[in-house]
Amino acid sequence: MSALLIYNSYTRQKEAFTPITPGHVGLYVCGPTVSGESHLGHARPYITFDVVNRYLQYLGYKVRYVRNITDAGHFEEEGREAEDKVAKKAILEMLEPMELVHKYTSLFHWGMRRFNTLEPSIEPTATGHIIEQIEMIKKIIAAGYAYEVNGSVYFDVKKYNDHYPYGKLSGRILEDLLETSRDLDGQDEKREKVDFALWKSAPPEHIMRWPSPWGEGFPGWHIECSAMSSKYLGKQFDIHGGGMDLQFPHHESEIAQSTIAHGCTPVNYWMHNNMITINGRKMGKSYNNVIKLTELFSGDHELLEQAYHPMVIRFYILTTHYRSTLDFSNEALQAAKKALKRLWDAYEVLQKLEDNGAATASYPELDKKVRDFCAACHTDMNDDFNTAKVIANLFELAPVINSIRQGQVPAGAISSDTLATLKTTFHSFMETILGLQPLKQEDTGKLDGVLQLVIAMRKDARTRKDYATSDKIRDTLGAIGIQLKDEKDGSVSYSLS
Repeated sequence: MSALLIYNSYTRQKEAFTPITPGHVGLYVCGPTVSGESHLGHARPYITFDVVNRYLQYLGYKVRYVRNITDAGHFEEEGREAEDKVAKKAILEMLEPMELVHKYTSLFHWGMRRFNTLEPSIEPTATGHIIEQIEMIKKIIAAGYAYEVNGSVYFDVKKYNDHYPYGKLSGRILEDLLETSRDLDGQDEKREKVDFALWKSAPPEHIMRWPSPWGEGFPGWHIECSAMSSKYLGKQFDIHGGGMDLQFPHHESEIAQSTIAHGCTPVNYWMHNNMITINGRKMGKSYNNVIKLTELFSGDHELLEQAYHPMVIRFYILTTHYRSTLDFSNEALQAAKKALKRLWDAYEVLQKLEDNGAATASYPELDKKVRDFCAACHTDMNDDFNTAKVIANLFELAPVINSIRQGQVPAGAISSDTLATLKTTFHSFMETILGLQPLKQEDTGKLDGVLQLVIAMRKDARTRKDYATSDKIRDTLGAIGIQLKDEKDGSVSYSLS
């Protein structure tokens, strides 16, 4: 089997993977900011790195997969610098910040379960690691690469760049950044516009705040991931993953602050998945094309023609290499559904094919073709996790399976060993590595319609003050894993456990 090659975003080339500790892999992936519902844009990185995790385990590595939850603000370096997303959304929904965090973290986990992603080994939260972040900031200040102003602490990017290449990961040039950086709130505190906050002083109206040596405040976005990754994976670990949009400023800043705090570069292999566009346009709130996972699964969005099964979305994402742009459209999703069904049907047929004990294939060319495509699955997966080519190989094998079932070629067309290899390859890649599951017969859109009817009946019962019927509907649904929640605005939401 060929060696595993990973495209390293830092060096911009494929490199043979060699873990720091033989047999073990440290993998860190930036998790969601839980100030709102997870959406289509979240699906790609977490499915991508789920496959990376699965394949590394398949190769025999013991993987410590750390994926964080950002629940402490997440103010931006490139706009509305002091805005706290979690606190702002909590005010809008009239919830305590941690109540909001729990709500959207639960929804995120629900979506990930439907996508059949494996749980990470550790899922740390930013609010649970304030002490580690403060200690890391202290080290950076002691090293002379950060400064405090009015209770806020900033990283001195220009000084760092005098000794290390700030901008290498993202391809940015510091001189250009100094000239083009926009004026933001608090810029008058900074020595340079490009300096980023390690700790931000909290204004009186700021809800989420913690004591620190510099006064009450909250951590910068970038320091959170550096503190959590180093705590659980060490000062230097194997793979750091995330979306391409995180290269700058987030990952660039992670490299800088970790290098100073720990005296070494933090990551050996940087991996970034490309973006999802919708009908050729970048996904964004201003375009009204952000599709939440609940909307994807229910079809309740003006851009969707129907509800889509989570496995269809997972399969579609994996039919394109993770470093390529993926355009999301109804036509593409409907085609993916048909393709997945064809492939899974072939897989089920294969599972039922019996070995006739043929030691030698009666169709040697066909036998070789099968073995070559099975081998290609491993070769292509080792070539920077090329799931698109793996799926293409499986589709090349599907007609062979169907031709044996239909009697177009005899049962002994391929040898017993080749049939065993074919079965192992399909099982390994379809289920273990790609994480696919059969499409359930239930139609998610129809299920949503039935639930909305039941919710309406319960609402009518409550209006009539028939609380016994109302409670019975709620409790019966809860017993089968459907949780109803009465929102403060009078609406009712549900989640499937």
